[in-house]
Amino acid sequence: MVVVAIIGILSAVAYPVYSNYIIRGSLADANTGLSTLQAQMERFYQDNRSYATTGTFISPCAANNSSLVFGKFTVSCSGTPSTTGYTLQAAGNGTVAGFTFTVNEAGVRATTAAPSGWNTCTTKWLMKKGDTC
Repeated sequence: MVVVAIIGILSAVAYPVYSNYIIRGSLADANTGLSTLQAQMERFYQDNRSYATTGTFISPCAANNSSLVFGKFTVSCSGTPSTTGYTLQAAGNGTVAGFTFTVNEAGVRATTAAPSGWNTCTTKWLMKKGDTC
C-alpha cells in the first residue's frame, strides 16, 4: 500500500513537469519557422528593395501560399507585406494550441497569445512556463 501511495505522489509531480518539457520542445518549431521565413523575407528585400511582390518578383509570403508548417506550428504572414515592413506569425496546433508568436521586419519578437498559466510578452518569445518580459 505504501508503494502505491509513493508511486501516486511521484506521478502527480512528474506528469506536469513532463508535459511542460514536451511543450517546450515543440515551441522550438515556432522559433525555427519564424527565423526561416524571416531570412527569406530579408533576402527578398536585398534583391528587390521591397518586402512586397514587385512586378514578376514574388514575395516569399505570396510564394509560400501564405503558410508553412514547422512541427506543430503554422507560420504565415500576418497581412500583406508592404514596401518597408511585414509581420510574420506562428500559430500552434495540437499540444501547443493557443500559442502565437510574431516577428516583424525590425526583428521585434512577441508572444501574442499563450494558454492559461503561460505569460505573453511584446518584446520577446517566451519559451518556458513562468518566463516574464
